[in-house]
Amino acid sequence: MMESSSGTASVATVNTNANISTDRARWKKKKKSLLQQHQSKQNQNLQSHAKWKTEAQQQIYSSKLIQALSQVNINPSSSSAPRQGRAVREVADRALAFAAKGKTRWSRAILTNRIKLKFRKQQHKRQRLASSSSSGSTIVATASNSRSSRRHKVSVFRLKGKGFPAVQRKVRALGRLVPGCRKQPLPIILEEATDYIAALEMQVKAMSAIAELLSRSTSGAGSSLEPMNS
Repeated sequence: MMESSSGTASVATVNTNANISTDRARWKKKKKSLLQQHQSKQNQNLQSHAKWKTEAQQQIYSSKLIQALSQVNINPSSSSAPRQGRAVREVADRALAFAAKGKTRWSRAILTNRIKLKFRKQQHKRQRLASSSSSGSTIVATASNSRSSRRHKVSVFRLKGKGFPAVQRKVRALGRLVPGCRKQPLPIILEEATDYIAALEMQVKAMSAIAELLSRSTSGAGSSLEPMNS
C-alpha cells in the first residue's frame, strides 16, 4: 500500500511539473507574440510620423488643399472675414484628414465631424421652423431654461475638474485638443497626438508655401500692370 501511494504521489508531481512547464512555455510564447506585435505597431507609428516630414506627402496635401480651396467662395472685401477664415480652416483640416486616408483616429474624427455638423444644421433648421409657429412666450421660456441648464452643467464640470490631479487634468486637456481622443486612455492619446502634431507641422509648411506663391503671383501681376498704366 505504501509503495502504491508513493507511486501515485510521484506521478502527480510529474504531472504538475509538466503542467507548470507547459504553462511557462505558453506564457513565453504569448509574451513573445505580444512583444512582436508591440514592435510592429511602433514601427508603423514611426513610419506614419515620418511620412508627414517627406516632401512627397507635402505635395500630396498641397494639391488636395488647392482643389478644396478652389471650391470655397473667398471675398477679401466682404465683412464676414471670420466666417471665411473658419471655412478655410475646415477645408485645410479636411484635406489633412484625406491625406491621412482615415488611418488614424483624429483623421476619422475630422471626416465624421462634417457629417455630424450637416445633420445638426438640418435639425436646427427644423427646430427653427417648428419654433416659429409657436408663441413667443414659450420661446423665451425654453431659451431661459436651456441657459440655466447650460450654466448648471458648466458649473458642475468646473467643480469636477478641480478634483482631478494635475496630470489627469493635463491628459484630459490634451485629449480635448486632439480630434477623436476626448475619452481615450493615455497611450492612445499620446500616439494620436504625436501623429497629429507632425501632420499639423506639415500643414503649416504647405500653407506657408501656398501663401508665398500667391503673394508672388499677385505682386508679379501688379508690377506687370504698372508699365501699361504709365
